[in-house]
Amino acid sequence: MQNKVIEVRGLKKSFGDLDVLKGVDLDLFEGENLVVLGKSGSGKSVLIKIMVGLLTQDEGSVKVLGQEVKQLNSKALNELRLKIGFSFQAIALYDSMTVRENLEFPLVRNVKGISKAEKDKLVEGVLESVGLIQTINQMPSELSGGQRKRIGIARTLILKPEIMLYDEPTAGLDPITCMDINQLINQVNEEYNTSSIIITHDLTCAKVTGDRMAVLLDGVFGAQGEFEEVFQHATIPSVKSFYDYNFIQ
Repeated sequence: MQNKVIEVRGLKKSFGDLDVLKGVDLDLFEGENLVVLGKSGSGKSVLIKIMVGLLTQDEGSVKVLGQEVKQLNSKALNELRLKIGFSFQAIALYDSMTVRENLEFPLVRNVKGISKAEKDKLVEGVLESVGLIQTINQMPSELSGGQRKRIGIARTLILKPEIMLYDEPTAGLDPITCMDINQLINQVNEEYNTSSIIITHDLTCAKVTGDRMAVLLDGVFGAQGEFEEVFQHATIPSVKSFYDYNFIQ
């Protein structure tokens, strides 16, 4: 049986009178790409922020790599976060730094005593992985949206995380670039042996990248399973309407 790298049970989170998560159960297994689908405002991003300790749940349990996130002190939480790559929807590259400097930043910050040769090897390695070695001395402003997204993913990979969290990885990208990013997510999973959660409302992204998917509806998971399982025989009207919105327009 596969190991669970993330285990969520009975998760609840409210903001004032707004109940966002109403009792969520979810497992991420070692080596899988799990897609979490949901409309805007459904709580997808809240869920992964709780997983990395950026938000705290009101009720329930979140275990990441066997550790209860809510119980970790600052030092232990920072150590856990080093094992998690977080690809934000807004690509958080530093505009004043070259691509090389952007990628070196997490190494300088987190790896004590790293030599220039080691830094160069790691930076060039992740750039090769995302197919952008030629951009190493460019500034973020010189790159396309798709290239910036790839560099952002490269920066999360440089610390060799065990888990990748992608927040709307194809948002704002043209269809061809979306397919490139989808293929990169699968490549990262294979090359770096990561376990990944992909937050999206893009069903093409879900179908291409997801080994399994979970649909977040009204604060709970309304359906879970493989793509065909969830959508071809969808009996829940809101699940079917989600499919129709993406594919029948």
